[in-house]
Amino acid sequence: MVKIKTTHVGSLPRSSELSDLLASKDNKEELNIKVFDEVVKKNVLEVVKKQINSGLDVISDGEMSKISYATYIKDRVEGFSGESERKAPKDLDDFPSFKKKLIMSGGTPTYKRPCCTSELKIKDEDSINKDILNFTNALKDNSHSDGFINSPSPGVICNFLPNKFYTNDDEYLEKLSEIMRFEYEKITSNGLSLQIDCPDLALSRHMIYKDISEKDFLERANKHVEVLNKSLVNIDPVKVRMHICWGNYEGPHTHDIGLDKIIDIAFKANVSKYLIESANPRHAHEWEIFKYIKLPQDKMIIPGVIDSTTNFIEHPDVVKHRILAFSKVIDPNQLMAGTDCGFSTFAGFGNVDESIVYKKLESLVTGAKLASKLI
Repeated sequence: MVKIKTTHVGSLPRSSELSDLLASKDNKEELNIKVFDEVVKKNVLEVVKKQINSGLDVISDGEMSKISYATYIKDRVEGFSGESERKAPKDLDDFPSFKKKLIMSGGTPTYKRPCCTSELKIKDEDSINKDILNFTNALKDNSHSDGFINSPSPGVICNFLPNKFYTNDDEYLEKLSEIMRFEYEKITSNGLSLQIDCPDLALSRHMIYKDISEKDFLERANKHVEVLNKSLVNIDPVKVRMHICWGNYEGPHTHDIGLDKIIDIAFKANVSKYLIESANPRHAHEWEIFKYIKLPQDKMIIPGVIDSTTNFIEHPDVVKHRILAFSKVIDPNQLMAGTDCGFSTFAGFGNVDESIVYKKLESLVTGAKLASKLI
């Protein structure tokens, strides 16, 4: 029997107290940093306990200190100001009535998304140290050792905090690669795994790059992986996982690029594990691509077998069957089980009720145990 280990993508619901503090910080309101640090520390300890109680094997700090998975970088790196233009995903453009309904429902988070307007320099080395210390202490207090911290790829930062300073996006990407190397190496040198969040390889196709050809997009994706690898040059790929995302929102997703179009580009990254959306109804069939795309022996696939956009709690048998489908085309020793995306990509926002989040994670664990008995 092969034990299918379980994990998730990273972000988890923050307390209302912490969400309010993160919003205040994002809006540059007066903030008592000592109070903020204590609340973050308390939230990290709580989410670590909840994940362990759910039975998960590989856990995170829940991204407690961050307003969102990528834009928090503006607080740690000098060179950002103003506000960037927002682009809606192409599938929402096709359904304007649904797009309007989504906006009116308050389901669209508001947060600062500036542009790069001057030379990038690291201005805050302490925040990542605090994240690492909070998480490693919480792991130690709970006698758990297998943890990861999320960090955005240079490509997703380039896409969502756009360049208004460097000569072109390639120059901007190279600078971001140099900047992010510091955070990546800090995380992995402290005994933690690093998860690189890479919606730039999927979501960006129907959002940032929705008006260019597929060929041109794939060339951009190749460039993004190339600069990412420069950031990871000193890190053992075994310590690095990559999350590929088509957008953590309920929507038509009719313009999502197929996994088969981007997976070979993703395999060029110096990472060992790939978290991909597989519960999403537009991608649930894509386990089949591994019938003809061979997974390199030094790589693992972590399909999402739990949807992060719905309050349905997946039946453990559903989870089991989703895992078994992958086990037919991938060596089970190269397989784990996870979630489609984070449950709180933006602090204070998330479709799934907090109490339901952990019940979904329990179902993930139970389903993985059932699958393990049959593999």
